[in-house]
Amino acid sequence: MKPDLFTAPDYYQIDDLLSEEHKLVRNAARDWVKKDVSPIIEEYAQQAKFPKQIIGGLAEIGAFGPYIPQEYGGAGLDQISYGLIMQEIERGDSGVRSTASVQSSLVMYPIWKYGTEEQRKKFLPKLASGEFVGCFGLTEPNHGSNPGGMETKFKEEGDYYILNGAKLWISNAPFADIAIVWAKNEEGRIHGLIVERGMEGFSTPETHNKWSLRASATGELIFNNVKIPKENLLPNKSGLGAPLGCLDSARYGIAWGAIGAAMDCYDTALRYAKERIQFGKPIAAYQLQQKKLAEMITEITKAQLLAFRLGQLKNEGKATTAQISMAKRNNVDMALNIAREARQVLGAMGITGEYSIMRHMMNLESVITYEGTHDIHLLITGLDITGEQAFK
Repeated sequence: MKPDLFTAPDYYQIDDLLSEEHKLVRNAARDWVKKDVSPIIEEYAQQAKFPKQIIGGLAEIGAFGPYIPQEYGGAGLDQISYGLIMQEIERGDSGVRSTASVQSSLVMYPIWKYGTEEQRKKFLPKLASGEFVGCFGLTEPNHGSNPGGMETKFKEEGDYYILNGAKLWISNAPFADIAIVWAKNEEGRIHGLIVERGMEGFSTPETHNKWSLRASATGELIFNNVKIPKENLLPNKSGLGAPLGCLDSARYGIAWGAIGAAMDCYDTALRYAKERIQFGKPIAAYQLQQKKLAEMITEITKAQLLAFRLGQLKNEGKATTAQISMAKRNNVDMALNIAREARQVLGAMGITGEYSIMRHMMNLESVITYEGTHDIHLLITGLDITGEQAFK
């Protein structure tokens, strides 16, 4: 088992922009990743298993709903703290960050923002502590980039709603205690429903044979005449804007998380380049390797500044969907390119589980697609600056 020697790059002294609380939160997450994630994650990725034993640790570092008010079990932190936690967790593994992102932004956030006080008190403390794990059901077999076309439906029947349909590519699904499911009512209006494990007709088969996010549990949500108590409807927002509001929060976290994966690849490549001797000197002394490394740190620094400013805007309630899309698209693309370049610096060693780079690269192939594809986010920016809709 190799020690985790990670040293975070900070070329523009961005730490000087952070508060002491930001740094304490970030360092706690960083230390936890070094102690509890890095030593085991390669083995779990090779075995395509999620390390369930880390759920308690994620809760302890405040990774579940860090911005949720303390009265509901959250840490009451700001959005930059949330981003920094996601950065550190994804430095360990994108799949582990996905678990935290889903719990925070796609499960706790809609209950907090769209739910009743009874729902908040019933579910949020258990989700914050890790006693409950949740998942988010929006994507369907026939509807990915067009979630408004969803076919999952529910109808009223006495004191219950009857839910039918299916969701696909759902992180945390195989072991989730609850699912926030988006479905159309009989009038075709989209609403959120809290579906609980054990409800008759609700099943969550696991998705196997993934080359990406192998240390994350992915599955389906199947609803066969599931009876949902009416008190499990999220009443305070409906329409497609409701799930998209959750995705804004999650995409913001991804914009920070991708920086962590990029940092890990850069740090690994830099250390290797200084140690690997060819033709009598370290490969770090050769121009082409310096070009790779210099471009990596440049792109990481740009992404850090983009995420930090976006965090300020989020704290002020000014961040737009289009701004979040830009950061998610840019930073994930940046991280994927750095993973590919870093792999080349390591040569053949870069494809082995001895190093984290290939695992990050495979994970980022999913991150660049999920919660809005690379191309869709480009068109969101295009719509924002031209006023012209290009993807309908």
